[in-house]
Amino acid sequence: MTTQAQVTLLKDWLNDQIVGQNDLIERLLIALLADGHLLVEGAPGLAKTKAIKQLAKGIEGSFHRVQFTPDLLPADVTGTDIYRAETATFEFQPGPVFHNLVLADEINRAPAKVQSALLEAMAERQITVGKNTYPLPDLFLVMATQNPIEQEGTYPLPEAQLDRFLLHVNVGYPSVEAEKAILKLVREENMASVAEPPATLSQADLQTARMEILNLHLADTVENYLVHLIDATRHPEKYDAQLAQWLEYGASPRATLALERVARAHAWLNNRDFVTPADVQALLPDVLRHRLLLTFEAEASGVTVNQVIDKLLDVVPVN
Repeated sequence: MTTQAQVTLLKDWLNDQIVGQNDLIERLLIALLADGHLLVEGAPGLAKTKAIKQLAKGIEGSFHRVQFTPDLLPADVTGTDIYRAETATFEFQPGPVFHNLVLADEINRAPAKVQSALLEAMAERQITVGKNTYPLPDLFLVMATQNPIEQEGTYPLPEAQLDRFLLHVNVGYPSVEAEKAILKLVREENMASVAEPPATLSQADLQTARMEILNLHLADTVENYLVHLIDATRHPEKYDAQLAQWLEYGASPRATLALERVARAHAWLNNRDFVTPADVQALLPDVLRHRLLLTFEAEASGVTVNQVIDKLLDVVPVN
């Protein structure tokens, strides 16, 4: 069985376990295949935690959940040196970030020092304690969650640090049909009759998948389209007068790199060996949602980031 077929089986199984959240499942797999991290925002009870826990069951790797709270310390996330009296030496005790999949639950409830410690580990793939630097696992994915309902006692992530996330995914409520399917699934879980995951996807398989994704064909026209979409966020006056009134700051080159990687992963997940403009368009909202700063006039007029992204797709031609 090919790696692509194995990932497809895993995706189908996850969609059976997490009913009504197909987009979240797809973005989780894309982040895994594109070697990035994702920020997930949604109301409580929408299976955000369950999604990554189930993904951990289907791949070869360790999983750890960290509940972020105002009294959390950076060492609670990264680890720290512990003094061993019997040997009169300090020994490093690894923290939760040394697992392959990490769930940073309600990341905006922790103070800035803790947030920056996690985000530095995400960007550098290493942590430093004292004079020693410790590399993180090759397979390393952080899924951070935010609750958009409660803002009291929270510490919003700075815009510059949000840029470290490959994707920002909004999770909505399931449909009525999906809600009925959820009731049935929970009854089956209570009777211990839930299907087991397909064959575990090894880390070697994931590395093979990542190499296949990098080798996908990306035509010059698609690459130009991708770059111009990002350029339009920085120089909107060249593309549309209204867009220029809405955008204060555009996306960095990190967004360009992210958009290419996730477009490739999206094409690969859809069993294609080439990237299309549709792949770019499908992931553009999740790549740009946390990277654009709107003007005061736009915010005062009630313009949302999603509206700005829709406008970008309207005014930037495919070729």
